[in-house]
Order: sequence, then C-alpha cells, then structure tokens
Amino acid sequence: MIRLVTLANQHHYRNEMDQAFRLQNRISVGNKRLRGRAPLPGREFDRFDNIHAVHMLYINRSKVRGYQRIVPTSRPNLLSEVSPELCEVSPPVGAHVCELSRQCVQPNYRAPGSCKIATALWAGLVEWGLECGISNFITEIEPDCLIPLVSLHFKPIPLGLPQKIGGQEMLAVILSFDERTLNRIHEMRADKKNVLVGNSHHPDPLYA
Repeated sequence: MIRLVTLANQHHYRNEMDQAFRLQNRISVGNKRLRGRAPLPGREFDRFDNIHAVHMLYINRSKVRGYQRIVPTSRPNLLSEVSPELCEVSPPVGAHVCELSRQCVQPNYRAPGSCKIATALWAGLVEWGLECGISNFITEIEPDCLIPLVSLHFKPIPLGLPQKIGGQEMLAVILSFDERTLNRIHEMRADKKNVLVGNSHHPDPLYA
C-alpha cells in the first residue's frame, strides 16, 4: 500500500517520485505555500530532496495518491533552514527525531471528516518510526490540525505561536508517539495490518 523510497531503491521509483513531486506542487499552488523550492516547473522539489531523505508513497493502480517526506534533524531541514521563525524554542535535534513534511493526498481522494489515505500515511509514519528507533517528529501544521492529531494519540507540543506563511497560519510542533499511537490508528482504520510494503525500514539511508 505504501512504498518506502530511499537512496538505495530510488532508481526503481523515478516515475512514481515524479508523480509525487507533481502532486505536491498542485497542493502547494492551491494553498499558496511554495517555499524552499528549486526551479523545477510543475514539481515541488527542494534541496532537502537529497540522499538523506526518505519518501513514502501511497500508490493505487500505479498512481501516487498520497505522499510524505522524512528528513533527519541532524541535517539541514525545512524547519531549521526555511521556517525558523515558527520556533520560539530550539527544535529538538538527534537520531531519534526526524522532520515530517510534504504530507499530501490527491484532492479527489479526500473524504469529508476522514481520509483513508491520510490515515494510512500516518500509520506508515508510525510503523517506520517505531521500527527505526524514532520517537518524535517535528513538522509544520495548521493550528486546527492539533485536535485530529491528539485523536490519533499523538502528543503534539507547539514550538511557538502560529504565524502566517503564504497567507495561511502555520504552527511548528513536535509529535511524540509510541505503540499506543499505532494501536489507535489501527483502530481508526479498522485494520491491524502494516501499511508499509516490504521490509526496507532500516534507518541507514538517513544517516549514511
């Protein structure tokens, strides 16, 4: 259901990654949040799409319907380099903390009140984090996403007050999680099966 793309296997996913970058561009244009990008027309691609990034692709019928990116906080990342003004305190850094960004779902696959693809992406994130010894993610969200995250049994802690970026209020948070988070997401999905395909969950591509 969700494919994990790293430096080790990215040559097998060139077409799918291009779809993911195009999907993210469509979402960013709609939200007017084009930041930190390299000039690659029609695609959301930036300097953090490098050898240290891990990409998660929700693929259905050979099409990328959902996408998210993980970057180690031990390296430059979106929050530290592009949006530091969102943090009133220094965001945590270390091997147990990664940055989550670019989470998006193809618009016609969203459902009012809930979204199976978005929930699957959260499941994949937590599965991967638990497998790799990650205990926290830092990310940027809209303030009204706080309650939905708590309902998934994440523990979000703001790193500052909301600020407008590209016309939208954004909030930097650190998300703590554990096995209870995964159990809750399984409950929400009514499915205890893992969503990540294969067994390529090893964190080495992040820190090589």
